[in-house]
Amino acid sequence: MARIGEITRRTKETDVFIRLNLDGTGRAALEYPLGFMTHMLNTFARHGLFDLEVRASGDLEVDQHHLVEDTGIVLGQCFASALGDKKGIRRVGSCLFPMDETLARAAADLSGRGFLVFEAGLSGIPLTGAQVSGSPGAFQTDTIEDFWQGFASAAAVSLHLDILRGRSDHHKIEALFKAAARALREAVEIDPRSPGDVPSTKGTLGVAV
Repeated sequence: MARIGEITRRTKETDVFIRLNLDGTGRAALEYPLGFMTHMLNTFARHGLFDLEVRASGDLEVDQHHLVEDTGIVLGQCFASALGDKKGIRRVGSCLFPMDETLARAAADLSGRGFLVFEAGLSGIPLTGAQVSGSPGAFQTDTIEDFWQGFASAAAVSLHLDILRGRSDHHKIEALFKAAARALREAVEIDPRSPGDVPSTKGTLGVAV
């Protein structure tokens, strides 16, 4: 059976719907008002081989932070829902991803303990020329850490994202999305040597409380 998570989150600031199939082929259907994030979500689906459907809107007249962070939260919730009891998964995945002058590293452990280490060396300068609806015409790069923080907490994954070298913020962010997607793709795969067991000496990978 396909492992699917479907979550809707509605607040006074955002309205986010995501449907995720962990066992997909990389197809994405995205209705998202930030062009750069649309590109990143499409990249994430393709490199993770996740089927991803996203419909989202938010108070972009205020800031991009609310929508980007909430998107990460809902995507993480979809991962948690789709994984269920996590029986049979590899649990851990990693990837080194080169993109021209940039080298990104991602390591993920679906441990049930949400934690993010984010060392991307982003300039903090908005990416100009990005397609933005209802907001100033630049993408706020500082929201990327907020996205991954929301994702890691909601998915209960220990996630380390690092840029080892690079110049372009666009390349740094994109390489991190590709590396993270491939690390998570490996982590959620069913291990044929242990398809019915939870990969933990505790016997559970539930969310820590």
